[in-house]
Amino acid sequence: MTSTELRQKFYSFFEGRGHKVLPSASLVPDETDPSVLFNTAGMQPLVPYLMGKEHPQGKRLASAQKCIRTDDIDEVGDKVHHTFFEMLGNWSLGDYFKSESIDWSWEFLTHEEWLGFDKSKLAVSVFEGDDDAPFDQEAYDKWLSLGINTIKIAKLPKKNNWWGPAGATGPCGPDTEIFYWTGAGEVPTNFQETCDYPSWVEVWNNVFMQYNKTIDGKFDLLEQKNVDTGMGFERTLAVINGLDDNYETDLFKPIIEKIEEISGKKYKDNQHEFRIISDHLKAATFAIGDGAIPSNKGAGYIVRRLIRRAIVKAKEIGIEANFTDPVARKIFEIYKDSYEFREESTLSELEKEENKFRKTLKEGLRLLEQKTAISGQDLFDLYQSYGLPVEISTEEAKRSGREINNEAMEQYSNLLKKHQDLSRTASAGMFKGGLVEAGEMTTRYHTATHLLLAALRQLISPDIYQKGSNIIAERLRLDFNYQEKLTPEQIKSLEDLVNEKIAEDLPVTMAEMSVKEAKDSGAMGIFDSKYGDKVKVYTIGGGAHSTRSDRSGSAFSREICGGPHVTHTGELGPKGAPFGGHFKITKEESSSAGVRRIKAVLE
Repeated sequence: MTSTELRQKFYSFFEGRGHKVLPSASLVPDETDPSVLFNTAGMQPLVPYLMGKEHPQGKRLASAQKCIRTDDIDEVGDKVHHTFFEMLGNWSLGDYFKSESIDWSWEFLTHEEWLGFDKSKLAVSVFEGDDDAPFDQEAYDKWLSLGINTIKIAKLPKKNNWWGPAGATGPCGPDTEIFYWTGAGEVPTNFQETCDYPSWVEVWNNVFMQYNKTIDGKFDLLEQKNVDTGMGFERTLAVINGLDDNYETDLFKPIIEKIEEISGKKYKDNQHEFRIISDHLKAATFAIGDGAIPSNKGAGYIVRRLIRRAIVKAKEIGIEANFTDPVARKIFEIYKDSYEFREESTLSELEKEENKFRKTLKEGLRLLEQKTAISGQDLFDLYQSYGLPVEISTEEAKRSGREINNEAMEQYSNLLKKHQDLSRTASAGMFKGGLVEAGEMTTRYHTATHLLLAALRQLISPDIYQKGSNIIAERLRLDFNYQEKLTPEQIKSLEDLVNEKIAEDLPVTMAEMSVKEAKDSGAMGIFDSKYGDKVKVYTIGGGAHSTRSDRSGSAFSREICGGPHVTHTGELGPKGAPFGGHFKITKEESSSAGVRRIKAVLE
């Protein structure tokens, strides 16, 4: 069975039972949700509805959700672990509960019309109960009613049979899991005693969301009981096709073959490296496509770490030249019928990160090899000066037989924390306006944000104003009040206008004035008590010092702001190419009710 056939069978089964199939949510959750860097489960985008909010598609839903779990990064390299994976899931939002959910799971897995699993090779587990919640008698009894022998039902603790919440708080509950025996020979009779055998592969997890974990660690019963199921797409596909290696399915085989072609090596001889390269680049490709640009912070740091680890592993099997582009193109081919990609921008980001890392990798590894004893200061210097994530440094050291002790790791952690604290203090003390830090690129993006806001007011609506911003060295993010999704034509017109103002090399000037004077001058700002007697007003255009004509003859943008800014818009172009900066909107989406969000880059 192909991956496309499995995905479609799942959709068809649940559509036939009254479920609406939802498209996958973005891997990168709304940035108002601080709990996780990526969506790690199908339920995550549905948390408001699991808590009682009415979903526009009804109470029965199903989807294939893209997921990234960073906890599994160091486990990747075996036959079953992945950083990126898809989770097939169906949900009941206060509709059916345990009986129907278990019935349908069993039918989909075992009926010949669907997956046709051998019932004798299946076993299940249920929650044994603890101080927070009782033994799941209802699920246990339901499995008995379906003919499952008691010795094929394991009662396991919370670490095995409890799901959620996705963050520190939220909906959660006991689950019942279904396992398939993939080993040779007879199937073990007692699942309670053998459930930790590696040949038992979990194929489905039915979570019964009965509780809400509160901030103080209590488990309160939910008024609305929900069902959240998850079937690991890659693992299930391997089991259906009689494979004990997920990387031999059609979700990975074309990638593996491309790496074989590039490296001149065979997968069977280099499985650990091939798996890491294919998994990490797949995760990075999907993440970049959903807006997680490689950086030193948050989700971007994870993407950077994935790409760089893949490059290091590629080097180990003899790949010295750039290779992320052809591998990513294979990923696009595999998923072309299921997901849309921003192919060119994704390939561009991969190439930029690969070029950047290759310049420093050789020197960083050379310095690492010269050291017989590696201190925390060494690890920090390699990270700070050469961009080597500490995970890669420690991995490379261990590969050459040099252990890094706990003292060195503690010293590294202290140095990193001190550095981060100093950066936060400096940024908070010197600058406002959504900047995370105050480097050259954030200054350029800060000015570009003013251009974007002015363009929105000129082209979309004069009533638009800023609702929030977040500016880092890799991109800008602007939230603004507007009800409707912008059309592709509107996005293109915004890009064109901003790029026109960059090309005009307009002067950016600052003047201090009273709030009244700022208001009378037409400056944008929320005029309330937060301002003191004097404010800084930044004006773009309208001055006599432009090196190119400002055809409007008046200011393009005038805002109250704390800075920093460039002195001319032409500085938004790359160094060595005056006036040649290219402003590109990478994402436009809803932030909250009545608020839209734009992310953009300067290429």
